[in-house]
Amino acid sequence: MERAAASFPAADFLKARAAEDVAWRLSAILRRFPRAVDLSARSGVFSQKLWESAAAAQVDELVEADLSPAMLGRAEGGGRLRVVADEERLPFAAQSFDLAVSLLSLHWTNDLVGALVQIRRALKPDGLLIATIFGGATLTELRQSLLQAEAEVSDGAGPRVSPFADALDAAGLLQRAGFALPVSDVDRITVRYDHPLKLMADLRAMGEASALADRPRRPLSRRVLARMSDIYAERFRLEDGRIPATFELITLTGWAPHASQPKALMPGSAKMRVADALGVPEQLLARG
Repeated sequence: MERAAASFPAADFLKARAAEDVAWRLSAILRRFPRAVDLSARSGVFSQKLWESAAAAQVDELVEADLSPAMLGRAEGGGRLRVVADEERLPFAAQSFDLAVSLLSLHWTNDLVGALVQIRRALKPDGLLIATIFGGATLTELRQSLLQAEAEVSDGAGPRVSPFADALDAAGLLQRAGFALPVSDVDRITVRYDHPLKLMADLRAMGEASALADRPRRPLSRRVLARMSDIYAERFRLEDGRIPATFELITLTGWAPHASQPKALMPGSAKMRVADALGVPEQLLARG
């Protein structure tokens, strides 16, 4: 991520989209968040989108945190609080914030649930977390093309694209970390490129090159890259001649537990039958 600090502003379109979406979500919540933290500040994209949106009036103070000092150093504007912080070892006291935001950075953690636990502890009771992570369909075209090309050209294929969270299990991650009222939803984006190598250049500029510990140590050869480009075009080329790159953005929303939050009723405590509530006759299932 340090190496991508200079190039990131030229390839921050996914970050900007996620930031605009979160700012819109906040504006629809009828409450204030006096003290907030952006745990994935990078070059300050969320801060810019927040202050430009209707949600700006809901936040008094925003702390910008990032694992990369170089990224924080490039954040635009002055007078904001900034801190270098690891999401798995947050330097904040318990119950420090009313709102925590993390945009497209949690997939870099070694222990995602552990990082979510750290965030929950940093939130005040009834504090809100909104996080956007990459879903499992992200870069599926590139993943398939690289695996096939490397298997054909070299002695074997290894993982070159980082694994991402399964959209179906996303809300469960929040539950395991102790969040209340967990919700997840998916936004699938298709970005068109003239060539697969331009996609790979964007990924490097974003700081999203693979950081897998067990990734193959040998660099991709020109033969593998050429074959990958051919496979990508053969299998996925669009009618206009360009190639698609899928990015699946999963937005997670969860609240730090508080006594005032609604709770599910105990099984068997219902006072009305479902059939009565729906106004339909009750039908018994036949036993075989």
